[in-house]
Amino acid sequence: MIAYEVDPWTALGDGTRRAIFERLVERPSAVGELALLLPVSRPAVSQHLRVLKNAGLVVDRAEGTRRVYAVNQEGLKVLRADLDRFWTHALAAFKAAAEKTTKDDQDKRREMKRP
Repeated sequence: MIAYEVDPWTALGDGTRRAIFERLVERPSAVGELALLLPVSRPAVSQHLRVLKNAGLVVDRAEGTRRVYAVNQEGLKVLRADLDRFWTHALAAFKAAAEKTTKDDQDKRREMKRP
């Protein structure tokens, strides 16, 4: 079967997948365990896990006759790098806006002091 890459942010955009992912952050779980905690069927949980796996956010391992899913730390690193990049850009834009406001305020005060 061909695995299609899915953007991790898109994968987490679905509320059910995000809920599954959040449960896996707490601890690795099998499909049946996850299905008991969610208002969706086991087949639906399996489909959501497949999307999360294709997005690189979860990994699985065999334990007897079941598959146990866990958060993929490498996938988390990708998300973290994206957030760090967004945050850096946001802070730089905020700094530029704050400095411009400060400069504009100083210019206005100077104009007001002129006779």
